[in-house]
Amino acid sequence: MKYAQEYRSPKHIRKYLGVIEKISHHRFSIMEICGGQTHSIVKYGLDQALPEALTLVHGPGCPVCVTPESKIDQAIALASYDKVILCSFGDMMRVPGQKGSLLAARAQGSDIRLVYSPLEALELAERHPDREVVFFAVGFETTAPANAMAVLEAQRRQISNFSLLTSQVLVPPAMRAILANRKSKIDGFLAAGHVCTIMGYDTYQDIAEEFKIPIVITGFEPMDILEGIARCVEMLEKGQYGVKNQYCRVVKEAGNPKAQAVMQEVFERVDMDWRGIGTLLQSGLRLSEQYRSFDAEVKFHQVASSKPYHSPCQAGAVLQGLIKPDECPYFHSRCTPENPMGAPMVSTEGACAAYFQYQRPKSKGS
Repeated sequence: MKYAQEYRSPKHIRKYLGVIEKISHHRFSIMEICGGQTHSIVKYGLDQALPEALTLVHGPGCPVCVTPESKIDQAIALASYDKVILCSFGDMMRVPGQKGSLLAARAQGSDIRLVYSPLEALELAERHPDREVVFFAVGFETTAPANAMAVLEAQRRQISNFSLLTSQVLVPPAMRAILANRKSKIDGFLAAGHVCTIMGYDTYQDIAEEFKIPIVITGFEPMDILEGIARCVEMLEKGQYGVKNQYCRVVKEAGNPKAQAVMQEVFERVDMDWRGIGTLLQSGLRLSEQYRSFDAEVKFHQVASSKPYHSPCQAGAVLQGLIKPDECPYFHSRCTPENPMGAPMVSTEGACAAYFQYQRPKSKGS
């Protein structure tokens, strides 16, 4: 408690703001990776408090937002099968695919249920041995251990009517792709603390060395983010690069070895499609050969569509930090949470949803 009170004291706020406000004539862009960080930044107006020379750019760290339309279409197709129960987190229900949304499919009669964990879906499969239960496994490294454990538990309990439709993606390949994009002008990163809690930050050291940029791992409270920004600015001003761990009360360099071991046993790395971004090499996870019987795509002989999906939605540019949500011509007009054109306006971690909820729309004369 003493630490928490001191950490949020006016003295610390002044200290971090002082470092940021002393920024030189250089202009810097810092990308926060996680959608949870984005929502905290916009909700508490941290971006509005920064000097003009410093810009916060929002990244692709919203798992629902980067799930491609083809995966949603697959989920809808699976849910239409006789005796299939499709289970999903609530965030996925209204995300549009090319053929509609899970919510629309449920309204048309498909058995689609909201769950709060993959183990809940597994228990559903155990209670209904005459049905096939498919869990839509979406997320970054944070959700992968729990999804892997569900597969191990299904194997242990010999529950054969349970499977995963996986859209598990990894943060480091996305960071590399953004930095390699010539249109991107990112000078530093705020890395997501919960991902690093699982994976550690060895890989981030490699990225910092390769691209000569600072990476600061932060939590999600406003003070966590403010301190992370201050540390990143300090490194940029000094021409330094490397990794700093602001979230040291939770994140350790090696991460969580047990969680990593479970992931490595159950999953293998593959190329993966990202919504609005395209295919990123070795950026996803699928069930390894030993656990392929729990792979819904294999069990139901499904192949994801490779047909390109053309949409006026600017989600890809938003997710890569090329534009901000309110720079999209459809923001707050054709695209709203009630009538979303893309995932970033739907998800509770989406940048467009954060801007819609917490920021006033720009006037036409501004």
